[in-house]
Amino acid sequence: MGALKTLCETIPVCLAIQALAPTASGQTDPASGLRTFAVCAGRLAALMEHQWLVDGPASEATARSREAMLALVDAVAPAGQTAQLMGWRIEAKVAQAGLLTRATFGRDRLAKQRADYLIGQCLALIGQS
Repeated sequence: MGALKTLCETIPVCLAIQALAPTASGQTDPASGLRTFAVCAGRLAALMEHQWLVDGPASEATARSREAMLALVDAVAPAGQTAQLMGWRIEAKVAQAGLLTRATFGRDRLAKQRADYLIGQCLALIGQS
């Protein structure tokens, strides 16, 4: 509960966690929110590693965003789901790394737009869009 209290010190992060809480109507699926956080952690890891190659200083900000996303994962993940969470993170990291590679080294404009869009969606979850 301490991690949750620390996370909720910033309003956007607290709102992201609250979005995972089941509603009275039962329409919210906490597992899909958890997956979103795990996928975003993977995407941010790929971006951070890519930035080590092409934009070192930017990697520090991305590392902080990744840590915030991992804190969200830790705050809402049920026990015993470590393997599934890691699978989601790795799949997203590999996919994002592929987009970033095509965007940077293949000069693929669509890959860049998609990579930027996906990262933007993740950053919006933690109030950094």
